[in-house]
Amino acid sequence: MKFDTHICETTLYNWIYRGDIFLNVTAEHLLYKGDHRKPEDRDRQKRARPAKGDTIEERPQEVADRETFGNWEMDSIIGCKGSKAALVVLTERLTRYPVIFRVPDHTMESVVRGLDRIERRMGAGFRQVFRSITVDNGSEFQDCAGMERSKRARKPRTKIYYCHPYSAYERGSNENMNRIIRRFFPKGTSFDEVTAAEVAEVEEWLANYPRRILGWATPQMLFEQYIT
Repeated sequence: MKFDTHICETTLYNWIYRGDIFLNVTAEHLLYKGDHRKPEDRDRQKRARPAKGDTIEERPQEVADRETFGNWEMDSIIGCKGSKAALVVLTERLTRYPVIFRVPDHTMESVVRGLDRIERRMGAGFRQVFRSITVDNGSEFQDCAGMERSKRARKPRTKIYYCHPYSAYERGSNENMNRIIRRFFPKGTSFDEVTAAEVAEVEEWLANYPRRILGWATPQMLFEQYIT
């Protein structure tokens, strides 16, 4: 059915955030928050710290187009105020396969150690599976050399690319993954209290969740096809 008046998506989000139309619907009910960036965000972008490595503009087009396997996005999810532990979330861009690991603190040293553990577990296969990783400019991702450096060989184990500041949409798969993870670990969760087993359970659920964008296949199914 068509109506004479058309309300755009931005207007609907604005009404919800202002709370003057939908009295029983607030921002807390929204899984997707919409684009409600303020004009001052542009000034913040200008003041942001420079990237410690190559930017997303230097990333091969085949990675941007999701044409090849082994290119990941990486982000972190922090806990409630006063907690130290955090989650590091990796999402493979083609298959949407997740890798999640808990770190004791929100530092670049912990991120590097987490990647080191994965490389030790995977061996030489790490370089084939993790060809590139796209990150934001957060403080935990400032050790570009440490993230790229292999613990097993002299040549780099992966290639790091940095998004533009305050441009979360450039890691869209990661952002979507984080929203789903928040269903299991809502804001206010202390990751100091979350166990590695609980994180692994969420990772398994995400890996085996059928996705419409994948033709209702699961990330696990596609991931296994590519690594074999």
